[in-house]
Amino acid sequence: MGTNDFLKVLPEMVSFTRVAELGSFSAAASLLGLTPSAISRHVARLEKELGVQLIVRTTRHLRLTEAGAEAFARCSELVKAAQETMGIGQQYTSAPRGKVRISAPKAFARHVLHPHILSFLQRYPEVDVQLIVSDRDVDPVREGVDLVVRLAQDGTEGLASRPLMTVETILCATPDCLARGDAITHPHDLVLDSCLSLGEHERDNHWCFRKGDEHAEVVVQGRYVANHSEIRLDGVLAGLGIGCLPDFVARQALDDGAIVRVLPEWDFESNYQGRACVMYPPNRFMVPKCRVLIDHLAEALGEPPGARSKDRRHG
Repeated sequence: MGTNDFLKVLPEMVSFTRVAELGSFSAAASLLGLTPSAISRHVARLEKELGVQLIVRTTRHLRLTEAGAEAFARCSELVKAAQETMGIGQQYTSAPRGKVRISAPKAFARHVLHPHILSFLQRYPEVDVQLIVSDRDVDPVREGVDLVVRLAQDGTEGLASRPLMTVETILCATPDCLARGDAITHPHDLVLDSCLSLGEHERDNHWCFRKGDEHAEVVVQGRYVANHSEIRLDGVLAGLGIGCLPDFVARQALDDGAIVRVLPEWDFESNYQGRACVMYPPNRFMVPKCRVLIDHLAEALGEPPGARSKDRRHG
């Protein structure tokens, strides 16, 4: 290949990179706005120019050859550099503009993000937001999403993160429900009551508590199990028992007095709590539209002092 021959296969390199990232010709075609056959032709042309096979295809799977893995590493760097180059103009634009795609878990998006995105849109009239609501971990690189919000104790490998707020799981019930039974002063008292648990995993009805050096584990039972926090809140409000809820889901009902906290002096130890963070692929040239949205959310949700300048990277 001559000195400048690589110029004619730059689109082929992009197509190959997306196929390798997504593991699918059709997914790469959808992301790039092309047809699967066009993507296939791009990869075939690149293989012809390089004189080696890059991808081994079967009816169900594809894998990179040894040469393909090395080519992917080089092409990925090229594509990333091109993306950063295209963002230079926005980097020096005085006013943030354009669309930001951000994903978040369903309950967090509805109760926490949504009100602040509305105020953000009013504050930045030239920035549009696409909120993608999903409880699965959206991959920002593969799915073309700018920002993802996740509940994470230690961050996610390969992504930079900015803390937004601490999320706590708490126990709640209606005053009438609590009045029907004996007073609950210790976690072991819960075995006598109906409890609404998550049911996502086998041990989700094993509730663990800590108060100082004291630890307690209780196996709870109840008539209603639901892996959706707003549904569990409805069950609690209906008087079905004591439910475990993210604090942001329970907040309004607590403020209204419709429900009260149970065992507030005990820490409820759950896998579904920690620090909510906004995450994104590390990028030295973050465009203003993303930066201002991150700042807006962090400030609105009570980011700890000093954290603004400490975007953290993992991996």
